[in-house]
Formats: sequence, C-alpha cells, structure tokens
Amino acid sequence: MAKDTHALGSIVLERGGYVARFAVTSDNLERCQRLRHRCFIEHAGGAARSNGLETDEFDSRSDHVLIENSVGDIVCSFRTIFAASGADLADSYTAQFYGLERLAEYTQPVLELGRFCISSDVQDPDVLRIAWGMIAKIVDARAIGFLFGCSSFMGMDAAPYRDAFALLSANHQAPASWAPTVKSKDVVPLDSLGGITTRKTAMEQLPPLLRTYLSMGGWVSNHAVVDPQMNTLHVFTGLEIEAIPSARAKALRAILNG
Repeated sequence: MAKDTHALGSIVLERGGYVARFAVTSDNLERCQRLRHRCFIEHAGGAARSNGLETDEFDSRSDHVLIENSVGDIVCSFRTIFAASGADLADSYTAQFYGLERLAEYTQPVLELGRFCISSDVQDPDVLRIAWGMIAKIVDARAIGFLFGCSSFMGMDAAPYRDAFALLSANHQAPASWAPTVKSKDVVPLDSLGGITTRKTAMEQLPPLLRTYLSMGGWVSNHAVVDPQMNTLHVFTGLEIEAIPSARAKALRAILNG
C-alpha cells in the first residue's frame, strides 16, 4: 500500500465556508496530528504523546486530508492509503488487527481510511458531509472499488455499546466471501453482550462515521478488537462502492457539484 499525495494534491473541495484539501507540507501534517492527539488521546483519557502529536509509522505512507473552517482553523482530518488490489492489504494498518486473507482475492483498487476525527467543539453536520465528499473525490480519482478501515468506539469497555454491537451483529455483517477473521488476542464478539433495547438507542451508540458507512451499505466484522494503545474498541468496516444505494450516491454527487 502506498501514498499518492503528489498525484492527488490538486484535489480540493470548498463548500459552506469549509475547505477540504490534502496536507502537502510538514506543517499541514503536524496540524492533523495535533487534532488527532486532542481527539484520540486527550479526549479519550490516554497518556499524552510527545509534543502533543499523535503519530505512528503509517503516517509516512499515508495521504492526509484536513478540513479548515472560514478562518483557517482545522476542524477535521483523516488519512488514506491506496492499494492496487486486495493482494496488497497484508501490510495495511488494519491488517495488524484482523485476518484479511479473504479480501486478498479482491481484484479492484482499494482505499484504507483511518484516523478520522472531527474537533469536539464542532457541531456542524456539514463537516462530516464535506469529509465524505472529499472521500468521494478520492474514490473517483483512483477508481476505488472497496473502502475500508477501523471504526472506533471510545474506551475499552464494551458494555456501554451492547445495543450497538447487537445491531451490528444482527444486521450489518460482512459477506462470507470477504469477512475478516480473528487475529488479535483480545476481542469482543459482537453477539456476546445481549440484545437490543431499541434501535434508536443502538444507533445513538454508533460513531457518526460508522453510521454513514452503514447508510451506504457498509458492513463490519463479527468482533471488536480491544486496542490499549488508542484506548478504543474498534470494528473492521468495509464498503463496496458499487453497493452504495443510488439515493446515497446522488446525495454525495450533490456535495461535489454544489
């Protein structure tokens, strides 16, 4: 898997006072890493990292996107890594936690989405919409067939998410042909915590990014992985682009076309 900022750096999306663009300088990248530190470390109760930056070895292989508001403050960031096919997923970030042997048979280009975060003081739903608009631009530019990553639930206690996990287990499981297998030692089967109180409660427990994945036909692994380094539980999340319902695809096009 590889980065492609040089080829994609000209992609920009401007809507409603927000600008989504690639981080093409070291300063841009540091701003993304600083936002990640606030979202994934400080707000999650993790141990502070050096210089207030959340970094890892995959940053150098990633294309980083930042979204700024009208005064230039960063309000959202995420990173992507491109692969020509599923055969190249063994060295992906997600492959550290899940067995992706079945997806190795996937023949179209794939895109790993990671470290997605929105500043906690931003309540505008347009930020998430613009982020997905930017993802759509990248998907179009690289003819991506499959989008995937880890959807994170804050903390390492699964109990607060029992309804969400039950919903995911019952209604949003991966196709058998692509389903990730268990690789990590510390996992929580999604069907192990009991039933759903109400669908509304379950949906409220889902991270916003995951809700959007599901609304577009996305699916998840049958287990969550406990990640002490990031103080999260996460589930593998996949989306086949051709499976996106026409109404959702039209809504994304509306973002791109203004």
